Amino acid sequence: MAGGPIDDAAVLNALFGNSPQGLFVFDSERKVTRYNPAGRGVRKLAPEDILGHDVEEFAPGFEPGELRALIDEALAKGAPLRGRLIRGPSPSDPRKTLAVEVSLFPLHRPDGGTDGLVGVVEDVTERQAAADRLAVLSTVHSTVGSSLDVRTTADELVRALVPTFADGASVDLLDDDLVPGPLSVGVPLRRVSFAPASAMTARKVGDSRPFPFPSPYTQALNDTRARVAPVSPDAPWVAADPDAFAPLIKAHVHSMIVVPLMVRNTVFGLLNLYRHRTDPFEEGDLDVARQVAATTAAHLDNARSYRREHAVASTLQRKLQPSTVPRLSAVETAHMYLPESAGGDWFDVIPLSGTRVALVVGDVAGHGVEAAATMGQLRIALRTLALQDLETDELLTHLDEVAAQLADDSGTHVATCAVTVYSPVSRRCAMVRAGHPAPVVVDPAGSPVAVDVPLGPPLGAGGGRVFTPAVIDLLPGSLLAHYTNGLVGAHGHDQDAARRRLEQTLASPARPLQELCDDAVYHMAPSRQDDAVLLLARTHTLPKEHVADWTLPADASVVSTARRLVDQQLAVWGLDRAAHTTGLIVSELVTNAIRYGEGPVRLRLIHDRGRLLTEVTDSNSTSPHLRHARESDEGGRGLYIVMRLSSHWGVRHSHQDKTIWSEQRLDEEPEDLPRLS
Repeated sequence: MAGGPIDDAAVLNALFGNSPQGLFVFDSERKVTRYNPAGRGVRKLAPEDILGHDVEEFAPGFEPGELRALIDEALAKGAPLRGRLIRGPSPSDPRKTLAVEVSLFPLHRPDGGTDGLVGVVEDVTERQAAADRLAVLSTVHSTVGSSLDVRTTADELVRALVPTFADGASVDLLDDDLVPGPLSVGVPLRRVSFAPASAMTARKVGDSRPFPFPSPYTQALNDTRARVAPVSPDAPWVAADPDAFAPLIKAHVHSMIVVPLMVRNTVFGLLNLYRHRTDPFEEGDLDVARQVAATTAAHLDNARSYRREHAVASTLQRKLQPSTVPRLSAVETAHMYLPESAGGDWFDVIPLSGTRVALVVGDVAGHGVEAAATMGQLRIALRTLALQDLETDELLTHLDEVAAQLADDSGTHVATCAVTVYSPVSRRCAMVRAGHPAPVVVDPAGSPVAVDVPLGPPLGAGGGRVFTPAVIDLLPGSLLAHYTNGLVGAHGHDQDAARRRLEQTLASPARPLQELCDDAVYHMAPSRQDDAVLLLARTHTLPKEHVADWTLPADASVVSTARRLVDQQLAVWGLDRAAHTTGLIVSELVTNAIRYGEGPVRLRLIHDRGRLLTEVTDSNSTSPHLRHARESDEGGRGLYIVMRLSSHWGVRHSHQDKTIWSEQRLDEEPEDLPRLS
């Protein structure tokens, strides 16, 4: 049944009670007689602070008289005003700047007079912020780079950014007789341009000196990542050197952005942006700063003919470090590498069979080209040994022999090293070390886990010395921290106190790992005389439904059973296309284990990140050898078939048994597959 006519009062009540826009009714004296309390900006204000008041009484900070002028204009003309943009602090939170569009509609009496106005205020802060950022980029593109002079280009940049985007900006560059980085914190940068002229920092144009360490400036130079940094007296990097950052605090700077200036992945300076009057920088501002820096870096590179050859030691050192860290199911990683002395510190993250991972940190004795070269040799040797699936103690035993061949006659050790191997299937973690600090372990709740990792001798003496691992099970979300002495070197000989300080810094393991890396550097204040490495890893567990495991009797009749079990499991995983290939691999590996092994056979399938892993374990420790069978041979083709069908395969030994494993990439389609009889 149709209802009666809609009551106008009900419409107004619904509108004023629920509209997301700010609605105001003004009388002829510009006083508020009704408003929408749900509108953004007035939600925290009491009604008595709004009703009966002029709008500028509860919304101070806008341009003086701007709102009043709009109201006067609408009253005088008796016609609507639409979409007028104004800015000012939020009435409910003066720390936030609002951008609003104001529309005013006169309330006409029957005799043609005007009793007041209805005002509609729409919050367009986010939309306007995006438009402002685009305008900044447009200004930079159109005004920066008109000259091939470095100083002119830098001045054009800061003028384009201040005051529309930042309250202060500076450009600091390497001198022409220095080479770009990754950069030591001791390398001086010269201030090329700064705006405004007021003293916001202690540096003047022309000053050439290193930035205070540790700070967001030195972090950006070392890891080449742009970052937003809150500024306050209790920020860790400010508290570490309050005198150096006193001008920032005195100028009431509350937020800054530090962006490395780079060309072809090479750092040659910094763009620093500061705010003290406007809102703190946000992630969207960081994107603008990155684009601005990229554009300007290209112009500055064209403007300056700085030498592009790197110092031999730092170049060699950097090239021998991992270029990329793989994404793995076992762990999530982050690292911080501070090349202060062109020494031989290194780290590595090595994927192993069975979804395991090896985490490595090492420190070569000495500095310079020789130390960097030794570091590269040891890193490659360790990676090669790790890929042989050796037990952790055997791994360091063989690496010790390699180091002994690299040693000179001085009698000093070649390097120290710590290795951790973690399996996300079993959550088993094996740690071993050679003269190196033990890893820090923090559980998911943030509490340190005491692990007694026996201290083995440093690498280099050879002679088959024994390295004893510690084996523990880790909860998912645990944090492993491997580091070199340079990270804690500033704390002198009290390594236990430094370790406790690092544990306290890492006591929030759920935070983003890169943030934890930054905080660790700020709190630990690494030595300036030594390289420092910090490698963080958060452990994960492979879901149980991604692993299938069977134990089969050592009887030839179980080969067909094994194929059937594999077919059923692949169907559950939706991998029927891989069934034929996997059946061939399983048939050959199970047959080989029954023929040459002893006792029951263990078959395991693992489905992980676009690959399928097949493992067959038996108690015979003898390694199989790949053999190309002749046409007259009746057998000998088993492992050759496995090799052809696998993207990788190998043998993993333990002290009790051996495992032959095969890895298939699920996006690859093998060719010319043999057929099972």
